[in-house]
Amino acid sequence: MRALIINCSPVRTGATAEIVKLVSEQLSNKYSVKSICIDDYVFAFCRGCRSCHNMAKCVMSDAGVIENIMREYDEADIIVSVSPSYWADIPGQFKAFIDRCTPWCNTHEPHATIKPGKKGFTIALRTGPNMPECERIIGSIEHFYGHLEIESVGHLGLTSIEYKTDVESRKQEILDFCKYI
Repeated sequence: MRALIINCSPVRTGATAEIVKLVSEQLSNKYSVKSICIDDYVFAFCRGCRSCHNMAKCVMSDAGVIENIMREYDEADIIVSVSPSYWADIPGQFKAFIDRCTPWCNTHEPHATIKPGKKGFTIALRTGPNMPECERIIGSIEHFYGHLEIESVGHLGLTSIEYKTDVESRKQEILDFCKYI
């Protein structure tokens, strides 16, 4: 089985990346693991032309970039999205990716599909002490999973994490969550 771990942050070396690293290492004991960072991909914002509603395909010139990421989703059995809070929600880069995934969303016919039976997990982190922001991030990602027909089966919210060094004090919590995956 294959697990895809997604760093939803544009920061490749911060706290989110540290959590992705921990999760990847832990899951590599039971899955073939691939980690990607959303910032490794360059693509434009969705123009809202709705051509994909009729064709199940994006007509923008950089559509191949999104297709490459969706190929990773298609090949995975388990998907773990790790997202920090950017103004109480997912980072703009990841939101732009979600918008570009409209051709695969079950909100219209025809739509492209990925293989069924996938399980989705979410880890949300934020610098402040209150959980509602994490819950909002989790809700955004689980909503996206739902439109791709990925079953959301678990999530973890982590507060008071601003820097990479803050992850260490939450390491056991993250490792325990990985046992569930």
